[in-house]
Amino acid sequence: MAVSEKAQDYLRAMNPNGESPLAATDPEFAEIFDNFAFDEVVNEPAAQLPARERFLAILAALLGCQGLDAFRIMASAALNMGVTPVELKEVVYQASAYLGMGRVLPFVKAANEVLEAAGVELPLPGQSTTTPATRQEAGNGKQIQYFGEGMRESWAKGAPERSHINKWLADHCFGDFYTRTGLSDKDREMITFCFIAAQGGCEPQLTSHAAGNMNLGNDKDFLYRVVSQLVPFIGYPRSLNALACVDKAAENF
Repeated sequence: MAVSEKAQDYLRAMNPNGESPLAATDPEFAEIFDNFAFDEVVNEPAAQLPARERFLAILAALLGCQGLDAFRIMASAALNMGVTPVELKEVVYQASAYLGMGRVLPFVKAANEVLEAAGVELPLPGQSTTTPATRQEAGNGKQIQYFGEGMRESWAKGAPERSHINKWLADHCFGDFYTRTGLSDKDREMITFCFIAAQGGCEPQLTSHAAGNMNLGNDKDFLYRVVSQLVPFIGYPRSLNALACVDKAAENF
């Protein structure tokens, strides 16, 4: 077996050097992975995505599954495949709300190293649109837009002893991150779906965010395509769980 011409072409588009980092030490494995990820998956008609969306999804999934070494490779490739420096940073920043700083800090550092190696001056221009006084209302507005009127003033519902968590969801998770420029609402909800799918064990939240995607126009077919592109990076069990969550969310559409 050898790396196919289509896989080689895609590798060269990702990186002008064009060779798998494992080609010298693990040639058989490199051939299996490269042919699957960069030919079979990329060119499967039922899995087609624009390159930009494909790389945003992969970067988010690599954060979710803690694939730091693969993230470095794919972040560098993403800059050659239509992802801007701001978009790369926004994926990493938003991940902190879903993965926690304990898991995201190494990726902040890795993204900085990738950008600096590409000649990008840091820090990047700011993308924030809220203030401490406006973040809660703005964030709750995003929640309502994505998930419906049932989210209005969600912190006032349910057990009072946990209302502060719901308030943080509105003002921190949504108010601090989803209101930022640099990524669209569709982009942000797609990468959230990928964070959750890749980390596993959060199927209720994954189903909810599959529905949020559909509310924004990222329909069932689109999410199937996203999951298909993630298979080489997060494996089959979490991919199949993600597809099941998409199916469950789609029952209400």
